[in-house]
Order: sequence, then C-alpha cells, then structure tokens
Amino acid sequence: MGKTYERIDGRLRTFIEEQHLFFTATAPLSGDGTVNLSPKGLKGSFAILDELTVAYLDFAGSHAETIAHLRENGRITLMWCAFQGPPNIVRVHGRGEPVFRDDPRFPELLGHFPDIDPAAHGLRAIIVVRAELVRDSCGFAVPYMSYDGDRVLHAQRFAREDDDSLSEYFTKKDHVATSLDGLPGLPLPLPPSTV
Repeated sequence: MGKTYERIDGRLRTFIEEQHLFFTATAPLSGDGTVNLSPKGLKGSFAILDELTVAYLDFAGSHAETIAHLRENGRITLMWCAFQGPPNIVRVHGRGEPVFRDDPRFPELLGHFPDIDPAAHGLRAIIVVRAELVRDSCGFAVPYMSYDGDRVLHAQRFAREDDDSLSEYFTKKDHVATSLDGLPGLPLPLPPSTV
C-alpha cells in the first residue's frame, strides 16, 4: 500500500541515495505533445539538497526533451525502483528547473557533486527539482537485477570535447536546441564552462 511523505529524509532518503538508477518523466503542455521518459545514472550525479529539493547533472546527449519541457512548464516526476533487496518504488512529483552553466547558482550547485568531473561528461545543466508530492508503492512486480558498475563510454566519448566542439556537436543534433515538439531546448551556443 502506497504512502505519502512530507519530506525526503530518514529511510526514504537512504533508499533513494542507494539506488544506481532513476527515471525522469516530463511532458509539454500540449495534449498531443511527446511525453519523455529518461533513465539517469552514473554514481555521484544525483544529490539531495534538502528535505524537499533534489538535483541531478544533465550531461551531453542527442536530445534535450527534459530541458525543453521544464523550460515550458516545470512539471517533472522522478522515480526510483528497488532492483535488489526489499521491493519498493519511490516517486517525487514536483517542479523542476534547468540551471545552465552561466547561471550564478551553477558553481554552488555543482559543489554538491564532488565525485563528478563535469568536463568529462559534457555537462549541460543541473536540473533542480522541488518536491510537491512524495510517494512510495510496493514494487512487488519489479524484477531483481544486479548492478555491475557504471559504463565508461559516456566519459570516453565526451571527455575529448571543449566548449566550442560541444556546442558544434549539439548544433548538429535535430532535437537539442529545439524539442521534438518545437519547444526551446538547450540554449546554444553553450555558455563557457566556468569550472
């Protein structure tokens, strides 16, 4: 039976921090717009900032749907599943915001991710989410799966990029500056990295 929580702390916080993978879901306001669901991982790329605020690093990729949807309406849901141990699913429904590299808050936010080299992953933004509803559910049907380790391919691919080549890479992609539904996505060219 699901339970609603007033804050992310105690056992709930421990559960979230122990998971190696989470999912984000966003959508445009348009009723026929494209719903986006993305897996997120990489040890050290997620942080709980306070009892109602979480953040994760948004790395280089071929799309920017989450950024576009957040810029339009801010709605986001994050979900964690227990693939090992007792079954559990936790969802954080809230309002999110992409904090870009030229935002004055960026350096302080980046301090919450000390184990990540932002240059190695083509860091585009930090997504900050303020929880409005926090719930869990049983997860009885989620299968057991083992965690073998983080993939190194992303860092290998993007560590060789600088700000200019990264902006060029994004410019060549169809759905980075503009979403699948034509919403503004990642502002290009990228602001210079200050870290």
